This record gives sequence, structure tokens and C-alpha cells, in this order.
Amino acid sequence: MKSWLYWLSWGIALVLLAVAALLAWQRFAPRQAVAAGAETATPLATAVSPAEQPPALPPLAQTTPRQALYRRASLKTEIPDRPRYQAVEYTVKRGDSVFGIAAEFGLEPETVLWANYDVLKDDPHSLSPGMVLRIPPTDGVYYQWEEGDTLQSVADAFEADVDDIVNWIGNDFDLTDPQVEPGQWVMVPGGHREFQQWIVPVPARGMAGVSTGVYGSGACSVPSGGLYGSGAFIWPTTNHTLSGNDYWSGHLAIDIGVGIGDPIVAADSGVVVFAGWATGGYGYTVAIDHGNGYQTLYAHNSSINVSCGQSVRQGQLIALGGSSGNSTGPHLHFEVRLNGGFVNPWYVLPAP
Repeated sequence: MKSWLYWLSWGIALVLLAVAALLAWQRFAPRQAVAAGAETATPLATAVSPAEQPPALPPLAQTTPRQALYRRASLKTEIPDRPRYQAVEYTVKRGDSVFGIAAEFGLEPETVLWANYDVLKDDPHSLSPGMVLRIPPTDGVYYQWEEGDTLQSVADAFEADVDDIVNWIGNDFDLTDPQVEPGQWVMVPGGHREFQQWIVPVPARGMAGVSTGVYGSGACSVPSGGLYGSGAFIWPTTNHTLSGNDYWSGHLAIDIGVGIGDPIVAADSGVVVFAGWATGGYGYTVAIDHGNGYQTLYAHNSSINVSCGQSVRQGQLIALGGSSGNSTGPHLHFEVRLNGGFVNPWYVLPAP
């Protein structure tokens, strides 16, 4: 019995030894074969038949190019629109108008006029090339603080709100203790004030004793009678587009584009009640009383072709276009008045 167990244990030991040897051979034999093959291997092209070789990759130059994203350099910088909180300066050029300058900066023309009383004196015709204007950052009154002013008194003067003045970011106030020094410029957003209207008083027909010292050398005494208008107006120029100011509270007329020497005609029949040089910057001016409550005025002409007291028919030549008086370029300043008040010419002129 002991002999049998003895030989069985030796048999099991031999089997285990054989299994261990087999596992060791499977682990190390492939590495040795690869190493040996590396020393004696022939090139793949000669060891493998052409039919068994894998297809060759196409040359890099023949591959289809891939689409790629790239950034193109831009030499033009696009500046986004941002709010402006400080006033800027603008130098008036030939052909400028208060209306046009205001439109360029997105403002109402009154805002530009109010901010420059020291040079314009509330007269939009006072513009001249080379003049430097202050352009406020927003609509309202751009005001230079004076000795004795308070936030409340300034707000009351311009019918504005104190909080709007204090909180306007461009004024840069200390919100806990807003202080303003005399001479400091302050924006009064939404503020407004009355301003002086600069107009040429035009006498009606039948008035006597007109003072040329007040109206200018073109004024005269006009007898009653003469031609009467129809009330249906025509354009006084061949051109029907603006060149300067439109009709607004500081400019009770329209500026029609003309060239030097272009014909200016009567918009309706009537009697000339002013013909000559006018005060107030109008230059060579003609005014016609149409006898039905209407009067028309034609200013900044280069010459005048009628005389005071003369009857004229609708469409008759009365002057030549120009830029006389306070004017930055050739245009016709055309006014329509009714019973002493002003009418927007666009309301009575035919559509251009």
C-alpha cells in the first residue's frame, strides 16, 4: 500500500513539472523566434508574393485635401455704436447748416443751437466756415454753470428734473454729494428753453412810412392795389430738394438747393413789398405780399430782378440764386407767412 502511494505522488509531481515546463516554453519561445527571425529575415517583398502584399497607400500629394477653417485678416476696424456721454467739437464747413449738423449727430437742431449761444446767439444763419461748435451728447440743454446756480434752479430754468441732471453719467457727479463749480459744463437731459427768433419783418401792402433802418435798405412804402395770388403755390426754383436747414422751430423756412445765378421765380402772384439788402443775415432778399393773407420771402440771392412796389405774376423771375448774407453755401431761404404767422412751406408747395 505504501509503495503505491509513493509512486503516485511521484507521478503527480512529474505531471506538474511537465505542465510548468510547457507553460514556460509557450511564454518565451515566440520572443526567441522573433529575435532569431530579425537576424536572418529577408525583405518582405521577397518573402511574400505580390498577390499577397497589401495594397500600397497613395502618395501624400495624391490624397484629397481636407477642408479647413481659417481666419482672414481684416484691415478695416468696425467700431460698434456706443452711447456718447461727453460733448465734442465740430468745425463748420462750407455748405453746413444747424439742421444738417444736428442730424449728423442724431440730435435735434435746437440742442445744437442752445449749446452755442455764445457764437450763434440763437440765430441758425450765423454759421460760418471755420466756426467751432460744441455738440452735446444728447438732446437737451448743455449749460455752463454760473455763480449762484443750484441744481434746483437750473432744473427749473430748463423745465427739467434734478434727478435726471444728477444721474446723467456724463456729468460725473458724486451721487452722495453732487457739487458743481462755476464755469463747469453740465448736461441737462430733456431740458429746453425759449430762444430768440431772428426774422425779417415784412410790411404788408398799403403800409406807409416803413423804416429802412429797421428792415434794411430793401424796405419801402407799398401802395394798395396790384396783383393778387391764387393761393396755389409753385416751387420758386427748378430744384426741389433741400440744401441746408429744413423747417423747425429755430428756422421757420426751408433751404432749397440752388446754384449761383439760378433763376428764382415768384411762387404766386402779388406785390413786391421788400427788395434789397435785409438785416438779420438774409442778404439780398425779396418779399411778396399776395393780397390774400399770404406772404413769401426769398433770401440769400446774388442779385434782385424786381423793385419794391412792383406787381409780379406767378412764375416770373424775381432774383438769381446765391449765398449772400449769413450763408455757408448757395441756397434759397424760402419762407411762407400767413396773417403774420409762419407756415411750413412743405404744406403749401406741390409734391416734388
